Amino acid sequence: MSTPTPERPAATASRAPSGPSAPSDAPSDGTATDPSADHLGRGLRTRHLTMMGLGSAIGAGLFLGSGVGIATAGPAVLVSYAIAGVVVILVMRMLAEMASARPASGSFSVYAEEALGPWAGFLLGWLYWFMLVMVLGAEITGAAQIVTGWYPDVPQWGVALAVVVVFAVINLRGVRQFGELEFWFAFVKVAAIVGFLVVGVLLVLGLLPGTEPVGTSNLLGHGGFAPEGWSGIAAGLLVVVFAFGGIEIVTIAAAEAREPRTAVARATRSIVWRILVFYLGSVAIMVLVLPWDSPLLAESPFVAVLDLAGLQGAARLMEVVVVVALLSAFNANVYGTSRMAYSLAGRGDGPRALRRVSRRDVPWVSVLVSVFFALVAVGLNWLLPEALLGILLNAVGAALLVVWVLVAVSQLRLRRRIEEQARASGEPMTLRMWGYPWLTWAVLVGLAALAVLMLTDDAARAQLVSTAGLVLVILAVYAATRGVRARRAAGAVPGQDG
Repeated sequence: MSTPTPERPAATASRAPSGPSAPSDAPSDGTATDPSADHLGRGLRTRHLTMMGLGSAIGAGLFLGSGVGIATAGPAVLVSYAIAGVVVILVMRMLAEMASARPASGSFSVYAEEALGPWAGFLLGWLYWFMLVMVLGAEITGAAQIVTGWYPDVPQWGVALAVVVVFAVINLRGVRQFGELEFWFAFVKVAAIVGFLVVGVLLVLGLLPGTEPVGTSNLLGHGGFAPEGWSGIAAGLLVVVFAFGGIEIVTIAAAEAREPRTAVARATRSIVWRILVFYLGSVAIMVLVLPWDSPLLAESPFVAVLDLAGLQGAARLMEVVVVVALLSAFNANVYGTSRMAYSLAGRGDGPRALRRVSRRDVPWVSVLVSVFFALVAVGLNWLLPEALLGILLNAVGAALLVVWVLVAVSQLRLRRRIEEQARASGEPMTLRMWGYPWLTWAVLVGLAALAVLMLTDDAARAQLVSTAGLVLVILAVYAATRGVRARRAAGAVPGQDG
């Protein structure tokens, strides 16, 4: 692995963007940042952001996890996916409204700090960072397991190490290179979904050789559309609601887009409905062509449908797509964690070294730290699969719920400020949340109902309790660091006791 390029000289790196579109990652307490590390690149285009958002939300959760949702709720899992999809679309609209007005590498962490105070920015930033680092370990392990299944002589740790090195180099080379790779990764996943939908529709209509129209026998038979009733739909919601996670990376990447205000708005408009169509369309085909209680759907839903269509090598093809999905998610999450750490350090909420930027405008220290902790997570995955790692993964299981709640609250509080800023600058808002403030309040009520629902399920309750514990730990760290900083500041004032 090549060593990072040296930091840019202070004289050339201190040009921070200014004006309404500038990232607002400055420390909230007025502390100075490293003058050689306050600038990120602007290499991402709208097509990068669009495909990044699509690719981040279309991952192993859809390719493998949809079968679990079907087994839980039956065909009525479509209702579960629709409810979850609407909630995520509305949250994304709120986030995009803020990101298009105030692009920042810390995204929702920055907005929470501005709306609620430094504690909220600290909490949201480090909670999200921790969540993605744990997910990084799971993604590496999942991809390595599949690859070693193809090549049994290759050790799993060797595959994992190769993945880490390759994607560390890619992220260190520059944001343009990251964006291009993520674009093509996402293109493969989207092409796979579109191909599946085409084959599925032909299968449903009986237009493939040796097939007949399937009708509604599978959809309405075997206990009906909702064989488990509303309780099954609710349980299915718990299974599928977090499958849409990852789309928020678009607003993190917006800070490095060439035209951040318009790029994030355009990308968001084109992303949200496509994701809902992909999820609902894929699952609808599954429950139309096979009985919902078929063990084939539970094991590998996409493979089951493609096998029914008579496509040879469907299992291996989907394994390749899943590996691409995992590698794409890993690449995107290395980017997301490094930018969040960079932003936190810029606001005085992390070590100053995380703010260092290479000549390629990459926060290279933050990238290497994220990669290091991903390797630690992989080690935990292999050494303690049922002990410590299980506790840590549980702790991040409901982290997205915290993120979504604070995004909604931040949007409620910042909307008027954003409107005032737009009027003062003479630049109209490029994107607005629908039905403000009523839809925002409706989302908060829905998220509160989801939290209550999680308390009724043993596994979900464990995740919720673990996440609450993690939130308390992060807030305790925040209080401790603020206390240390206050004592240092008091000791630096002449004539004042330490």
